[in-house]
Amino acid sequence: MQAQINKWLQIDQYKNELNQASQAELDNRFNQLINFGTGGMREVMAAGTNRMNPYTVRLATTGLAKQIIHDQKSKKVVISYDTRHHSKEFAKEAAMTLLYYGIEAILFEEARPTPMLSFAVRYYEAAAGIMITASHNPKQYNGYKLYGEDGGQLTPEAVSFVRQVMEDNLMQITEMPVARDKKPTMVLKEVEAAYLTKLTRLKSAKSPRDLSIVYTPLHGTGLVPIEKALKQFGYTNVYLEKTQAIQDGDFPTVQFPNPEEKVAFELAEKLGHEKNAQLLIATDPDADRLGVAVLHEGKYHYLTGNQLGALLLHYKLTLLKETDALKQNSVAIKTIVTSELGRKIAESFDITMEDTLTGFKYISEKIEAYDKLKEKTFVFGYEESYGYLLEDFARDKDAIQAAVAVSEMAQNYSDTGRTLVDGLNDLYETHGYYKEALISIELDPLSDTDEVAALMERFKHQSEEILNSFSLLAIENYSTSEKTTLDGKVTPLTLPQENVIKYELENDSWICFRPSGTEPKIKMY
Repeated sequence: MQAQINKWLQIDQYKNELNQASQAELDNRFNQLINFGTGGMREVMAAGTNRMNPYTVRLATTGLAKQIIHDQKSKKVVISYDTRHHSKEFAKEAAMTLLYYGIEAILFEEARPTPMLSFAVRYYEAAAGIMITASHNPKQYNGYKLYGEDGGQLTPEAVSFVRQVMEDNLMQITEMPVARDKKPTMVLKEVEAAYLTKLTRLKSAKSPRDLSIVYTPLHGTGLVPIEKALKQFGYTNVYLEKTQAIQDGDFPTVQFPNPEEKVAFELAEKLGHEKNAQLLIATDPDADRLGVAVLHEGKYHYLTGNQLGALLLHYKLTLLKETDALKQNSVAIKTIVTSELGRKIAESFDITMEDTLTGFKYISEKIEAYDKLKEKTFVFGYEESYGYLLEDFARDKDAIQAAVAVSEMAQNYSDTGRTLVDGLNDLYETHGYYKEALISIELDPLSDTDEVAALMERFKHQSEEILNSFSLLAIENYSTSEKTTLDGKVTPLTLPQENVIKYELENDSWICFRPSGTEPKIKMY
């Protein structure tokens, strides 16, 4: 490790930073290579092999370039980036690395959302896509998402070749070659127009659209496409939260640029009361997640990801049924940590609801498989963490799609003097009441012990503590692909192996434990 540190000390921009770091901090920065988690590589921006910086970006992109050459794929890769500090720089580093290996780098001229990158991969018939983003993480983070030729984020299995190249070249990380005499292909207007044209699939015949909407991009990439989309759909009473419309990697008006957090809506809610807005919409920096608040009986009600997902699912299926477009082989997809209300809704329309592991890449993987085999027709995908996909021209969760769909849905309810809260209560009355919670245990990133592994190991066993705490029926261990009931009966699980534990409890309840793929924490659903 010291040899690696010595190499980084030769880089002028990092000398002071590393000389001031404690030994524990140095160990954390250099004792491993940055990992591909649930949302790709994601870490604090700093020097080190376990941090986001130009050198880890070059290393990952070298792995991608070599995989494309090895697999004899189209020598084209699309690159986009969010509004974080160094995002544009990292995007250019990725482009220059690809160009060194003779691969065309198609680079967005300005910061644009993750779902537009996903769309652009297939639009340009590229072999892959790179999105520089840390999604909703705090400002000191950045990240690197990899997409395949289908526009879906690569699964751990698909990224294994890239990972192997990174490990093989770790000692040369500060010397990875890039092209400085070539330029990327710059794009924006054409691909954005094509995306917005596809978006019109979600437009209903309703008119006029007099819904009053407040939108905040939380300093991120949703600003331009969502404003354009809402205007294209005919919404004229749209109010932008102007201080949060400034694209700024410091995210100065929020502690976390995360639409899952009610506090991120503070300024939007203030503007909403001023304008008597019926709907508040917020997107995270790379505009793949969307949060919503609804004005109901004089106050704003914040919908959870499970609640909004259920409403959007019911809305989409209702429209398909009304137009005789709901096929018998239709399938909706959710993650295993998402509420079972969606399954009840799907069953009421006589369609299948399928489960995947956590991470929208697994939903995208199923969409691609069904598209190739033509055995099932995808109609909707979602996860409890505020991610939704209504049409598969993008293959990742898409807050632009969700923003216009929620507006159309809210307009329909408004036309009859009702709100989305009324719609949610209708679903509860029909299918039963569902309640959920998410608890995150923050752990010490510099701890000498692997607290995450220790806790996950405890959850795997039917200890007296666990048996006394829960009305346990069975434990689903996804790391071994086994479900074990209290009497010891073992049955196989069909989903891929992953470090996830799920307890099946009495009264159709459950609790699920999984480590965060991007931060030192355990999440309990």
